[in-house]
Amino acid sequence: MFGFGAKKHRALGHAPSTDGRLVYAVGDVHGRLDLLEDLLGQIAEDAAAVDDAGDTVLVFLGDYIDRGAYSRGVIDCLIGLSTVPGVELRALKGNHEQAMLGFLDDPEVGPGWVAQGGAATLVSYGVAAPQTRIPTDIWSQASVALAEALPAEHVRFLQGLELYAEYGDYVFVHAGLRPGVPIERQNEKDLLWIRDEFLEETRAFPKIVVHGHTPEAEPFLGEHRLGLDTGAYATGILTAARLYGTERSILQATAHGDPQVAKAS
Repeated sequence: MFGFGAKKHRALGHAPSTDGRLVYAVGDVHGRLDLLEDLLGQIAEDAAAVDDAGDTVLVFLGDYIDRGAYSRGVIDCLIGLSTVPGVELRALKGNHEQAMLGFLDDPEVGPGWVAQGGAATLVSYGVAAPQTRIPTDIWSQASVALAEALPAEHVRFLQGLELYAEYGDYVFVHAGLRPGVPIERQNEKDLLWIRDEFLEETRAFPKIVVHGHTPEAEPFLGEHRLGLDTGAYATGILTAARLYGTERSILQATAHGDPQVAKAS
């Protein structure tokens, strides 16, 4: 665990704060249950050493599924966290969860989803992943098979994912915010997909944006945003930011052995 380093936050006029809440924000998991379990163990140990912090807030930034082999296991793990005493779970929607839900409603989106790693999710639920260039009726059969394989609690979890969460001077979202648009008026597509317009913005947002979606070799610790997607599936590194009052630090789980290679998006 290492510190973010000092930053001057001119837009806020004060050191950014979580208003006393102990918050851990976790980047894109993408089916890496092994890394998630490791990171949660670190978080539990770290949180136990904090006195009088109240409930521990766990904010997951989306993209729990696809690419990694254990998408179903990741969702099981997150659902289990919702019943842990002393834990406040905030699970945000990522573009990959949006794609999975879209496939359940419209099988024609299947080829695009599978091309972005959805095959691993289908297999994790015991559904054979069709080849991308096959008739629509085969994709329809796969969509029905996935719907039948999904436990009811998984459906409720996926349908209940939030678009953003706010704690103190921070807003948590999967991809980012469109500059110049109030948080409550942001478009869902931007919240789940935006990249260049957000990443290249040099002006301050209403709050410091904590996000995933765009993988980088190291956590991005800028003045106006914190990027926590370290490409867990491709790199074997899953990152979380620890935010407590005005304190900030990083926790990471690192895989042993060679990382799995995949195109991240």
